[in-house]
Amino acid sequence: MKLTLFFAFFLCLTVNAFAQQLSINGKITGENDKPIPFASVYIKNTTQGTSANSEGNYQLQLKAGTYELQFKAVGYAQQSKVITLSQSQVVNINLKAETYQLKDITIHAGGEDPAYAIIRKAIKKRKTYLNEVNAYSCDIYIKGLQKLLAAPKKFMGFDVQKATSEAGLDSSRTGIVYLSESESKYSYMRPDLVHEVQVSSKVSGYNRAFSFNRASDMQVNFYQNFENWQRMSNRPLVSPIAENALFYYNYKLIGVTVENGETINKIQVIPKRSYDPCFEGYIYILDDSWRLSALQLYITKKANINYVDTLKINQQFYPVDNKVWMPATIKFEFTGGLLGFKLGGYFISVYKNYDLNPVLNKKDFEERINITRGHDKDSVYWANERPIPLTDEEKKDYEVKGKLAAKRESKPYLDSLDKANNTFKLTNLLLTGIDTRNRYKKEYFHYNGILPSLLYNTVEGLTINYGASYSKMIDTVNDRFLVVNARVRYGFSDHLLNGVAGISIPVNRMTLAFNGGSDVTDLNSLQPVSSIVNSVYTLFRRENYQKLYQKQFASASFSGRIYGGLQAGVIAEWANRKWLPNSTDYSFFHKTDRQFTSNNPLTPTQDSPLFPENQSFKISFRASYDFSNRYETYPFGRRYLPSKYPTIGVSYTKGISGILGSDVSYDQLSADISKSDIDLGFYGQTSFFIGAGKFLNANKIYYPDYKQFDGNQLLVYKPTFNRFLLLDYYNFSTPDKYLEGHLEHNFSGFITNKIPFIRDLKLKEIIDLNYLYTPVLKNYTELGFGLQRGPVRVMYGVSYNSGSNIRNAVRVGISL
Repeated sequence: MKLTLFFAFFLCLTVNAFAQQLSINGKITGENDKPIPFASVYIKNTTQGTSANSEGNYQLQLKAGTYELQFKAVGYAQQSKVITLSQSQVVNINLKAETYQLKDITIHAGGEDPAYAIIRKAIKKRKTYLNEVNAYSCDIYIKGLQKLLAAPKKFMGFDVQKATSEAGLDSSRTGIVYLSESESKYSYMRPDLVHEVQVSSKVSGYNRAFSFNRASDMQVNFYQNFENWQRMSNRPLVSPIAENALFYYNYKLIGVTVENGETINKIQVIPKRSYDPCFEGYIYILDDSWRLSALQLYITKKANINYVDTLKINQQFYPVDNKVWMPATIKFEFTGGLLGFKLGGYFISVYKNYDLNPVLNKKDFEERINITRGHDKDSVYWANERPIPLTDEEKKDYEVKGKLAAKRESKPYLDSLDKANNTFKLTNLLLTGIDTRNRYKKEYFHYNGILPSLLYNTVEGLTINYGASYSKMIDTVNDRFLVVNARVRYGFSDHLLNGVAGISIPVNRMTLAFNGGSDVTDLNSLQPVSSIVNSVYTLFRRENYQKLYQKQFASASFSGRIYGGLQAGVIAEWANRKWLPNSTDYSFFHKTDRQFTSNNPLTPTQDSPLFPENQSFKISFRASYDFSNRYETYPFGRRYLPSKYPTIGVSYTKGISGILGSDVSYDQLSADISKSDIDLGFYGQTSFFIGAGKFLNANKIYYPDYKQFDGNQLLVYKPTFNRFLLLDYYNFSTPDKYLEGHLEHNFSGFITNKIPFIRDLKLKEIIDLNYLYTPVLKNYTELGFGLQRGPVRVMYGVSYNSGSNIRNAVRVGISL
């Protein structure tokens, strides 16, 4: 029996030793023994491999056996080495620079470079390679690193030296600010379905964090005509082998070489115009098949990219089978700087274990990405699984910031942090407001600033509208909060004291809310006039645009996502509504040459009541559907993705008489269809909204129940979709039927990039076309032309309606 147990134990040890992962590691160098960063190492005829790190060091975990390793880097001659692995070993490789020979081709003066013939063949095969794979799955490792290369000691009063020291950077304010690794299972199905599941992640400085590395963000496909990097570039970037690439690029054949029996053409790509959204660098195209084997491209500020000064893209392909080549590695490297700060870094992804005939369930693709908590692994796991070895700097960063992370999670540290940040500052009291936090309990208080709470209007005079809020995280899985808010409003001219309070409670995917109190609010329920802007116009220009009434109310609502793209909400409200007259005519200027209008927009010269005091009880229902069930899963819950189809919506409101003294009796039905950011490729993006509605009956209805429209009459306005550039705020509200349409097109630099001095300002051109029909207004049309840079938009608008002359105006909008 003992002998049997001994042999069983020995057999287990033998099997375990045989299955044990062994290590091949070493350094890949080039000329003068300088390391070659991110060189590739792959086992021949497989999709198993790795990449070297930024110092040229690599490692592979393999079982015992014989392997032929292929070492390659763009610009270097591939080298193969047969390894018999019975124990871990070190294999250093020195790669020679690749020599590209020009073919014996005679180019006559003024003749075409031979690169153009190759490019034309590659363009002809573009669609074939774009669509040759119907589906695949693979494993992807992603590593991201960002370093602060330079920073001032202080910036606008902020102590940068202290902040960088607390973040683990050195005394010169330089070092790693972000280091993350992740592993994902990635699946693809034509034409554009992807499903990614993050199986492990590690973020330096966060012991229980998850990585936001996304394989879909690392995907580039130069067989497509354009790369749409909307945050990086306002315009689609043109591929060097796009259908119309010859209009954008010049080409030069550098030479040819032979690798694994394949002839590879190295071609330099050069933008014809510096301001076009084009890449520079080199692409490598296989002879006969005319497919891409590698590329080294970059794009700079000259092409009007955002955030960074230079972005480099390095991509290598390898054959997965006899016909199909797939990406082996993709690396983005970037540098940028602003106001004394300089940043640099990279993201690299390594692809392995391709399956070109996977068994996939199309329903799984409703979830585009799954990143949830619980994927953080220990150092032993990463030492065995990490395909790209860490540099000494990265090891130190993990070690130092790991200790800081443990410290940051402790209650004493969180309490000390709250104590330091929850300090009283006069500037906060006056301007931004006061925030106090209890991070350990996940509680937050906010008290509004005093100056933004001071308003002025002709109804209340000088007004203080002061509020505070409290929030507490009660759903830690989905990061959802209980929120309580309250606000007090007092007018020093009409001496009316009002106050409102509300609470919102998350209930699964829905939100339950209760609100009530007394308030002075805009007659237009869309509140198109900013109270602060109206205060400035009233005091300085003696023009009172905002019209107000008093509303005492109680309401309850229940809203949220029902399923997929279906969202719905219902609200019930009782209100007592009272029209208010002007109570002051004070202004700083124009006291003799201008008169304020009354608080009745329909009789501007006479302060007569717009409606009698009344009570209303109404129930409103709203549902919308965007034809999309696709979503992304994060630790804080699901984020549903917009559909490529328009969103349709239906609303119904019923005013019911007799309940709690309600005087109103009406039924209003409306429907709308809209779509934002319709991608038109190089020609920009278009958004549209079409809405129509009708009061099925209006037995008893008052002005606050009318259908309101979002107009604008001021020089300064907040750009918002479905806003009319020149429409009066109140006069064209209707208790009958209406039809409205809005079309906005953003050319994204299509025109302005041809004008040098405008192009350098990075302006986007906008066309805004609006139409409205009501029985009162009849046909109203306006057309706006504008330029936008960041949050600032300047529009010139022209409007026409059947009851008035042509109007035009310039508007400056600031998105807050």
